[in-house]
Amino acid sequence: MNIVRKIYDWMGRKVHSPYAVWWLAALFFIESSFFIIPVENNKRSFYYARIATIASVIGGLFGYFIGAVLWQLVGPFMLKWIISKPTFYALSAKYKMYQGWAVLIAGFTPVPYKAVTISAGFCSLPLIPFIFYSTIARGARFFLVAGLIRVFGENAKVFIETYFNYLVVAFVLIVIGSCLVFT
Repeated sequence: MNIVRKIYDWMGRKVHSPYAVWWLAALFFIESSFFIIPVENNKRSFYYARIATIASVIGGLFGYFIGAVLWQLVGPFMLKWIISKPTFYALSAKYKMYQGWAVLIAGFTPVPYKAVTISAGFCSLPLIPFIFYSTIARGARFFLVAGLIRVFGENAKVFIETYFNYLVVAFVLIVIGSCLVFT
């Protein structure tokens, strides 16, 4: 965990540099296909949420490519570092069953998005729905954080870090409940 904290602090300093947008885009490109790092935003939170969403979805496409094309070459190595084999194959079975819903919900939740993207490619989910649901899920996640930052300022960071998993559960329940009510 100490390395994650160091990277988190380093990224927090980069937010105030002239290249903040590029650092943010690189971070969420990497996060969507390799590893996850929390990031701080500032007063331009909606702008950064937009950049994060776009970069994350592009990075998700790279993860999809890894799962679809490069799996035989890099898959076994990546499984060792990212997720256990049983978990990966269980996730793959769920993807084949639920496809778009799996991407939508998992792309928003604390499940590492890299597992979502690589599994989607490995399972050959249709690409256009994958992009659509990834954009919704990642956008919802980043714009929720941006909105909280806009409304609550610096206190939002502490709130989000403390209650993020509860916020995710509430969001997923709202989505599922809405689908049940409106279908």
